[in-house]
Amino acid sequence: MNILITGAGGLVGRATQTHLRRKGHAVYAMSRSDKTAPFYWRDQGNHQWHIRWSDAIAIDAVIHLAGEGVAGGRWTPAKKQRIRDSRIDTTRALVRTFASLKKPPGLFMCASAIGFYGDYPGQIVDEDSPGGQDFLARLALNWETEAQGAKQYGIRTINMRTGLVLAKDGGALQKMLPAFRLGLGGKLGDGRQIMSWVSIDEIPKMIEYLIDQPTAKGPINLVSRHPVDNLTFTKTLGGSLHRPTLFPVPKIIIKKLFGEMGELLLLSSIEVRPTRLIELGYHFDDDNLADVFQKLLQS
Repeated sequence: MNILITGAGGLVGRATQTHLRRKGHAVYAMSRSDKTAPFYWRDQGNHQWHIRWSDAIAIDAVIHLAGEGVAGGRWTPAKKQRIRDSRIDTTRALVRTFASLKKPPGLFMCASAIGFYGDYPGQIVDEDSPGGQDFLARLALNWETEAQGAKQYGIRTINMRTGLVLAKDGGALQKMLPAFRLGLGGKLGDGRQIMSWVSIDEIPKMIEYLIDQPTAKGPINLVSRHPVDNLTFTKTLGGSLHRPTLFPVPKIIIKKLFGEMGELLLLSSIEVRPTRLIELGYHFDDDNLADVFQKLLQS
């Protein structure tokens, strides 16, 4: 297949294009810097994106992973606007481009996040559960709504609700490792919040599987079958590094340092079940947190 990826230079994008190429697919990246690339886009301002799409290459599937990072500090109004615009505007631009093509791609896989569900302490959610009301939940809903616009052009559309991505060279785990390696790690808040995670090696396999499943469409949770609470996550990571985890970070400190970002990303509890993947018969490889840490930290 000919597959186009946006956000190909990001954590998930790099892993996905490497995996798909190994499987024999022709993978193209949407470029923001190379104006001679067959697929190129640029932000024109005022919520408008220019996209140049090569007619010489028949794209079978588009995997849309581009978007401003949500972690890395407090959310100022400007930061929240960039987070939103980088997702909503680019998705809208892609769907408009599909409408103009004589032969649009047969599949559009658009990133989303389990933040769609909001904070759900004490409950298990899956793809049929309602969305939340906080910033990330509303963002995910709006993002998915834009992506679903591709359906009117006969395009199979999937919203990939991705969990906490575990990778040694990026994402949350990379930020945690320095403190944990020094024996300074600890639970966040009371440690009872549920973390629904997925390994960086599993995501490309999930994506490849969904590409090959013609009935796969709509929202699909990309998470392990075995979420854990933050205390278990903390102890498991510390154990994998042979380090103690005796330095908890109180909830009040997290809120003081990170504000809304800390509340939603670090303290929210979301126990997500990958119901659709299970129904589709997907075989989970990275399903044990301790094994995942061992593999990531030894690689």
